[in-house]
Amino acid sequence: MKTLLTGGFTLLFAFAINAQGWLSQGARSGAMANNGVTFIDAFAYHHNPGALGFMDEGSAGISYESRYALKELQTQSFAVAVPLKVGVISTGGQFYGYDTYRTTRAGLGYSMKLSEKISAGVQFNYLGTRLDPAYGVKHGVSAEFGALAKLNDKINLGFSVVNLGRTRIADYKDDRYGTLIRLGLSYQLIEGLLMVAEIEQEINFDTRLRAGIEYHPIDLLYIRAGVQGSPMDFAFGFGLKYERMKLDFSSQYNQVLGWTPAASFIVDFYKPKK
Repeated sequence: MKTLLTGGFTLLFAFAINAQGWLSQGARSGAMANNGVTFIDAFAYHHNPGALGFMDEGSAGISYESRYALKELQTQSFAVAVPLKVGVISTGGQFYGYDTYRTTRAGLGYSMKLSEKISAGVQFNYLGTRLDPAYGVKHGVSAEFGALAKLNDKINLGFSVVNLGRTRIADYKDDRYGTLIRLGLSYQLIEGLLMVAEIEQEINFDTRLRAGIEYHPIDLLYIRAGVQGSPMDFAFGFGLKYERMKLDFSSQYNQVLGWTPAASFIVDFYKPKK
């Protein structure tokens, strides 16, 4: 029992530190074990700003997650992307924690296609961490970069870096927001069956590998599953699409800490005149 509790507190602490800079957003990504660096939708704001350059219509999304079903570890987020005559402008934010411990990440981004097959984007975010009453409130600004390449009709390759400058939280022990490097691949095996894989490296943590699958049997329904390591998590979920609206649900399971349910909603709302 002591070992179990120790492991649980260690994982909670690790997730709290990681939440200071970035957390996966959107239940589609959550259902595939946080794969998302190759996805082209509103929540690409939180996964890969480069992917937004391929969007040809405006989109907005909101998301909610309760990590391990604890209200103290809940996350709310939003993302909006609007195509311009040249490029795509975006904004988004995530809000994690509760009254005593809360982190905020919100900002603006710009993405554009460099060619018919390659898109890139940059992003600047305000970062805030509040730990009352002893720690107070700390502020910072981070820069992010991402790119997406469509290698062919079936394969996408995505790359993103979160917190390029390793923004500092406090001078004490050189405490900094997390910096993550992600590289992902998606493969449309057959029509209606998408496979994804990703590698993530956070400077102060072990490398994480993840894989997921999405099955689209009918126009209305998507079925998803995934797995990731360090620590090991399993994930599953489903999505519903009706005209310009998408509603997604997911849950991840950790053998020590339990279930993490999430839900998100996306609506496409605008297409610019060419």
